[in-house]
Amino acid sequence: MLTLDFHPTGRHFLQIPGPSPVPDRILRAMSLPTIDHRGPEFGALGLKVLADIRKIFQTKQPVIIYPASGTGAWEAALVNTLSAGDHVLMYETGHFAALWQKLATRIGLKTEVMTDPGAEVWRHGVRADLIEERLKADTQHSIKAVCVVHNETSTGVTSNIAAVRKAIDAARHPALLLVDTISGLASAEYKHDEWGVDVSISGSQKGLMLPPGISFNAVSSKALEASKTAKLSKAFWAWDEIIEMNKTGYWPSTPNTNLLYGLNEACDMLLEHGLDVVFARHQRWAEGVRAAVRAWGLQIQCADAAVYSPILTGVMTPEGVDADAVRKIIYERFDCSLGTGLGKVKGKMFRIGHLGDCNDLTLMAALSGCEMGLKLAGVKLAGSGVQAAMDHFSSHAAVVPLRKAA
Repeated sequence: MLTLDFHPTGRHFLQIPGPSPVPDRILRAMSLPTIDHRGPEFGALGLKVLADIRKIFQTKQPVIIYPASGTGAWEAALVNTLSAGDHVLMYETGHFAALWQKLATRIGLKTEVMTDPGAEVWRHGVRADLIEERLKADTQHSIKAVCVVHNETSTGVTSNIAAVRKAIDAARHPALLLVDTISGLASAEYKHDEWGVDVSISGSQKGLMLPPGISFNAVSSKALEASKTAKLSKAFWAWDEIIEMNKTGYWPSTPNTNLLYGLNEACDMLLEHGLDVVFARHQRWAEGVRAAVRAWGLQIQCADAAVYSPILTGVMTPEGVDADAVRKIIYERFDCSLGTGLGKVKGKMFRIGHLGDCNDLTLMAALSGCEMGLKLAGVKLAGSGVQAAMDHFSSHAAVVPLRKAA
């Protein structure tokens, strides 16, 4: 028999940047009996979940929910707004931006990849000025969409999406703005309407604190208009039937009912605290982790402090030190999972997730495991990152204190 819960004592420290740990409160909600997805109780659930997820995206526009991973939502965003051969500008900030570009090419789009020509590989965010310059040169408006990643999970870079919208507007270009906020939503500030995003793409397994299996497209009126003439093949992904049935709280195909129970609970948890409080605590955790990395004398993968991610921190290992070997030691000796380096940075860095169902002591334990693992791997550290993180957390109080016992 396959053993899935193989940790002998205590809880495993899941410190990858998603899937993130699922809170007990959400696990309990998901354990409720499955109900008829055509019955009245489900309709009430559907209407509430659809209303609440709009609050999380900070939009008054429709949010389409799919029983799929974020990859499915990538595809849905493209096939609902574009036609075969359409020219799409895709800005590469890391591995997931590169994967999205690969998917776009496979479904028949003409993709143009843009990067910062003078920057080190995957250490910086989107440069809106380069997008503006490129769109101004596109006088025939052949570019139909600009695709960017909000929080690049592979590197720990959170790009300025509002600046990208301003760049498109300054160029007086009609291109749609499509944004992947799969790891950003519900952990970093995100404003679909205010930032003028046409399609926002996200998933359940990051800041929403759910297991993988739900993905989202938040859409603008401009995107909905584009969907009326988009010619790429779509059936399951088509927005129109889903939006129509969502008006009464239902879906045209079988929804993932128990994950929707979990989504309902997750939205309640986030909205009870307030999104501003949620975003502030992620920033505080990130600052504590970065203090530890600096004290170790190691480099942070993101080289621009203005776009440090509040969701994860990429830690670069010294030349000649295999980051995956360090991760293996930390996993085997201290029961702590860290994110691997992906694509162009594999073996050169590891990722510490600090998102979702987390707290100061969770991070202190993870950082202790990292520090011990780095020493066991023979890495010469400049100082104690654990002490630096303790100093940070003890001197910077959380925005909302712990609730007092009754």
